[in-house]
Amino acid sequence: MISTNFLRQKVLIGACLGWMLLGPAGAIYAGKYNPKLSIGDAAPALEGLEATDGKKYSLADFQEKRFVVLAFTCNTCPYAVDYEDRIAALAKKLTDAGDGVVLAINANQVEDDLLPAMKQRAEEKKFPFLYLHDATQQVAKSYGATYTPEFVVLDEHRKVVYLGAMDDSPDGKKIEKPYIDNVIAALRAGKSAEIAETPAVGCAVRYVRERRTKK
Repeated sequence: MISTNFLRQKVLIGACLGWMLLGPAGAIYAGKYNPKLSIGDAAPALEGLEATDGKKYSLADFQEKRFVVLAFTCNTCPYAVDYEDRIAALAKKLTDAGDGVVLAINANQVEDDLLPAMKQRAEEKKFPFLYLHDATQQVAKSYGATYTPEFVVLDEHRKVVYLGAMDDSPDGKKIEKPYIDNVIAALRAGKSAEIAETPAVGCAVRYVRERRTKK
């Protein structure tokens, strides 16, 4: 069996090579690292995504929440699995404070990431957050999601205030910079985030390749 550490090393090498091939940050990206969004952009549409509870959700369903944290994640990436408990802890903190919500979104189309498998995972882990399936992958694409896990924080005006990783420790063993916690704390204090963009580290989102039609 291939070890989790080996898989992480392969993913990290691939991510680094991909970044080098793309050239300097900002050369082709909308933001510093995101291919679609920049800080201050309005949140792209998010409508009618089915969750593991059998209901469909849109951003409009959370109008009363000051913060919305989107976590692009999946069942099958070891990095994403390492972050499950941290995402759950963040969701609980926002729920306890009453001012935010976490929406976890899985856009992968492989069998182990489809709704039946998502429902099983959500039940096993007792996720305290909504786990949504992006069946068309359009939401992930519109938010520029490249890796699992990758995060977007939206403020009360549904403007993008943070893009990137949840913290600076992919395996969670030594977290020195809890980026999302810091962003939310700054916003609650009426300040701007000191760090608003970071590179996400994880497995590539498994986008379905579009076939070219013959003329």
